[in-house]
Amino acid sequence: MEITAGGLLEVRITPADVGKRVSVRRVEAGLSGGPRFTDTVGVLTSWDDGVLLITRKNGQAVRIAESTLVAGKTVPPAPARRRGPAASFEELARVSARSWQPLESEALGGWTLRAAAGFTRRANSVLPLGDPGLPLDDALARVTSWYTERGLPAYVQTATGAEGTQELLCAELERRGWAAEVSAQVRIGALAPVADVDAPEAEAVRLTRTPDEEWLGRYGKVTDPALARRMLVAGPSVWFAALPGGRAVGRCVVDGRWAGFAALAVDPAHRREGLATAVMAALSRRALEEGASAAWLQVETDNPGALGLYDGLGFAAHHTYHHYRAAR
Repeated sequence: MEITAGGLLEVRITPADVGKRVSVRRVEAGLSGGPRFTDTVGVLTSWDDGVLLITRKNGQAVRIAESTLVAGKTVPPAPARRRGPAASFEELARVSARSWQPLESEALGGWTLRAAAGFTRRANSVLPLGDPGLPLDDALARVTSWYTERGLPAYVQTATGAEGTQELLCAELERRGWAAEVSAQVRIGALAPVADVDAPEAEAVRLTRTPDEEWLGRYGKVTDPALARRMLVAGPSVWFAALPGGRAVGRCVVDGRWAGFAALAVDPAHRREGLATAVMAALSRRALEEGASAAWLQVETDNPGALGLYDGLGFAAHHTYHHYRAAR
């Protein structure tokens, strides 16, 4: 809200502020018939035909009629509230891409087109970390054609919620009918506290360089074991963890100072026994031995159990990524 010296609300933003973080207040009719004020904070991603589009930190796009605005101003980027290491969006995006590599890729300017016979969206989507070198419509046409040639749907992986992310691209994709299908948080934290956590079962965790049949069975997302193994072992330094009987499994990729955790799965009959924590502790200890000091992971935003686990281990949200699928 912006209040002038005379006590009046004032709109201090214009279409020239597209791309900036803003705070706006709009007025609507309340249930009792009186006015109701609603505040929105996010990136102003467009202002066309009397309608503002503001993308919030969680990726939600809010459309606001210009006629309902009563106050608005630009605001500085949200302060970092992370525990553990500092990291830029681009650094984390590149580290996570190296940890989950496609079978084939092609550059389109600063974009990377990735494909892996449909095994996971991450490995079968565009990673846009720069300018594609073409007008956006031409770039998206090239993307759609490239995936169609491979019998795959076209996805673009975008991000919101951190400086250097892609709220404007999200808005442009939505305007063209692309739909966000899956959103996930990227979380970061210090590695040593995870390694030091009290997890007696960690001593029983077996670490290997390749996943066996038991590991793949517990992971449970595999229809082609040969393809999955080829994908999963790719990365700078990859480790697979498993508890006896396949009660819990996990994967970790060590890449410089970073240890990235993925594919954490626990037998439903053994949940809430601390097995996921034990797997992460064992992998963290190995990553520390290889010189890593920071950790990252990705977790879908509708997984409260995993979110609670990672909260307890000291991981905090860095940004949120979204997979946009081309309009059918």
